[in-house]
Amino acid sequence: MDRSDITLERIRTFVRVAERGNLSAVARELNVGQSSVTRHLRELEEALGVALLSRTTRRVALTEEGGRYYANVVQILRLVEQATDEARSARGASAGTVHVSCTAALGLRHVCRLIFAFQDRHPDIAVDLSLTDERVDLVREGVDIALRLGPLADSSMKLRAIGQSRRVLVASPDYLARRGRPTMPEDLKDHDGVRMSNIAGSESLALDSADGTRHAVPFGGRFQVDHGLAAREAFIAARGFGPAHIWLVDDLLADGRLEAILPDYTPPAVPLNMLIAPERTSIARVRLLVEFLAQEMPHIPGIERPRAGA
Repeated sequence: MDRSDITLERIRTFVRVAERGNLSAVARELNVGQSSVTRHLRELEEALGVALLSRTTRRVALTEEGGRYYANVVQILRLVEQATDEARSARGASAGTVHVSCTAALGLRHVCRLIFAFQDRHPDIAVDLSLTDERVDLVREGVDIALRLGPLADSSMKLRAIGQSRRVLVASPDYLARRGRPTMPEDLKDHDGVRMSNIAGSESLALDSADGTRHAVPFGGRFQVDHGLAAREAFIAARGFGPAHIWLVDDLLADGRLEAILPDYTPPAVPLNMLIAPERTSIARVRLLVEFLAQEMPHIPGIERPRAGA
């Protein structure tokens, strides 16, 4: 084995392929040709004298030796990055890229401008923002910070609670003029709903009254969608009523294009959390963005800060 052939570049390529399981995806991520990724892997395996990966037409998987090697070298790479970051911090530098994942509608409506403001303060920090409603694996996808609405199952991630996202029932004036204004939850069964197909249990609408009573109302309609911005367009176009996060429709409520209906009955608020990959919490640029978002996101319309002790 020639130790000089075991370079950090080749190890980094191997680690990302091991985590993503796809050569072309890693090539796009590293902005190199797939042939370069293949060459790095081949040269590393030749230097070690063992096969680290088994390749099929669809996927790349770790061999037994590759699994053990990955577990060791991923820790080495994290130490190298942390040492580099600490050296930069010593001279007041925090340059580099932070990878952020955020639910699409929230990202487009509000998080983009927050990141612009952050970068105005920190011009040496690049941000790679991925907008998706899929629950991504932070380690596998190389994500530092994920902003998520709803219940979480990422017990291995460091969690920072941002607050609760309040929701209201909305409809357009045209829709209400045509179909009538509901006065009680029971009236909604005769109305068209705009449903989110990617939310479990969306065929039933939960509403909380001022006295704490929860009402369950059947929720159906002719239009179903998997993106919040499409639901927003459907409300504007008088396709039906539905629950909406206040941050999604605050401008439309303010200018009268939408109206709140049944104000005494509200859909339950949804938790908004920030997840941070544990090994990235000591990186200065990641910490800076985490603190900035934790401070600024509660100012988004409809976001309530978590209660003390919650």
